[in-house]
Amino acid sequence: MNSAEIPAPYGSGSPEASPASSSLPARIRTHHLQAAKEEGRRFAMLTAYDQYAAEIFDGTGIEVLLVGDSAANNVLGHATTLPITLDDMILFSRAVTRGASRALVVADLPFGSYEVSAAQAVESSIRLMKEGLVHAVKMEGGKDHAETVRAIVRAGIPVMAHIGFTPQSEHSLGGYRVQGRGEAGRQVVDDAVALAEAGAFCVLMEMVPADIAAEVDRSIPVPTIGIGAGSATTGQVLVWQDMAGLRHGKQAKFVKQFADVRSVLADAARTYGEEVREGTFPGPEHSF
Repeated sequence: MNSAEIPAPYGSGSPEASPASSSLPARIRTHHLQAAKEEGRRFAMLTAYDQYAAEIFDGTGIEVLLVGDSAANNVLGHATTLPITLDDMILFSRAVTRGASRALVVADLPFGSYEVSAAQAVESSIRLMKEGLVHAVKMEGGKDHAETVRAIVRAGIPVMAHIGFTPQSEHSLGGYRVQGRGEAGRQVVDDAVALAEAGAFCVLMEMVPADIAAEVDRSIPVPTIGIGAGSATTGQVLVWQDMAGLRHGKQAKFVKQFADVRSVLADAARTYGEEVREGTFPGPEHSF
């Protein structure tokens, strides 16, 4: 990959670098992420569920946008990711792909859309690509799902694998618990190796001990992404509402809040309400 193809976050770090530069690729592709792994660079991924978030994150140079099934509990108000449907995911995906002009957009295969058979998984993935207009799909599950990954890849669809804590399996895993401690760490590594061999272009690890995530990153040739998996992975991902401080209440240990958007929105809404009640908004300048 020559310098003319390198996205801004991959370059010299110059403050003048801009995602709008004509020297940057028109679209981040899976091979850009592979090059990051091979060259020891890192990339960032954030969730996005709507046009405006996608447009903002895309404009800052975030390399990957994830249309996560986490929309279930971050947009639709469900307690878990389980209720969201494939049709829901297609709707959110369309909004994100309309807002993002450069980032690689990946969409989750929701619970119930791929477990029955490899054929079901391929059909669901095709719908996300054709109707949701995304560039890749993400699927939860370890080496038992390797043949399903292989089938989707054979259909020409890039697959991001998701191992460690898999939210769709929270009931069978006993809730939100770190995966891969002690002897169970070997299972995480074996899962990653099998999924990479099946054709996954990237492996995401959630809530995995940092030393195990580092071993996975050394053991497979494809990029890794971490969330609660230490700093040795090629990329990192956060739910954007967590990253920006929109969520109310206790945060997971692995979350860092980079802003307090909740307070900003609350202050704006409070001021708006006060001005409406006082009769100062709308003013003459807002009238036709």
